[in-house]
Amino acid sequence: MAQIHPTAIVDAGAQLDDSVTVGAYTLIGPHVKIAGGTSIGPHCVIEGHTTIGRDNRIFQFNSLGAIPQDKKYAGEPGELIIGERNTIREFGTYNIGTPGGGGVTRVGNDNWLMAYVHLAHDCIVGNHTTFANNAQMAGHVQVDDWVILGGFTNVHQFVRIGAHGMTALGTVVLAHQPPFVMSEGQPARARSMNFEGLRRRGFSAERVSAVKAMHKALYRDGITLEQSKARIAELAQSHPAAQADVAMMLEFLGATSTNDRGIVR
Repeated sequence: MAQIHPTAIVDAGAQLDDSVTVGAYTLIGPHVKIAGGTSIGPHCVIEGHTTIGRDNRIFQFNSLGAIPQDKKYAGEPGELIIGERNTIREFGTYNIGTPGGGGVTRVGNDNWLMAYVHLAHDCIVGNHTTFANNAQMAGHVQVDDWVILGGFTNVHQFVRIGAHGMTALGTVVLAHQPPFVMSEGQPARARSMNFEGLRRRGFSAERVSAVKAMHKALYRDGITLEQSKARIAELAQSHPAAQADVAMMLEFLGATSTNDRGIVR
């Protein structure tokens, strides 16, 4: 049997692995599924169609799976899906998805999500991210792998932040932030690329050099975005070790071009 504190209320319909622990005064609804090794702190509310994977550590006073803060929402089915090995600190609010956004709010694996993080409906968070205290995501935000969001970062709805990016304290992200970019300000402006983070993750000198060239094409050469994309594409030939990095940048720039938010400049 799962280790459930006597004061916790777990609906009979909830599916908890035998190794799950549940703290005092926590409420778990009938459509919740929690896999093995996950611990739930005291005073949490986990409701809705919420699925939580293995080995997550969820601290006290979290609200997971509540209905969206969306006036258009009319009770349609939606889900919150949380992967494995995530740390979710106090006072997080993660809402289920809506029909207009695919119906799922999703958190990947190995993320470090600090206190007071808000994930609105239909947000998609990748793997190995770090969100500092009070990082706030509006609806339909996508945050790719290895992103670091500084404390009090606010992200506008329908915005995407590319992999390996970083924001400074109090940044307001109103446009798509391409991969590798470090930004700051209100609204966010690109200041550099996350070179130190890339080195820590084992990027070779050739890959870092390619990222520098991408930054130059996007932000330093004074050319159009289409011209920047053409120069970036050429890097796959001159920097063969960075082909995947170039492809990721081009995919991002292509995918976000259909959205009127533009990119962080």
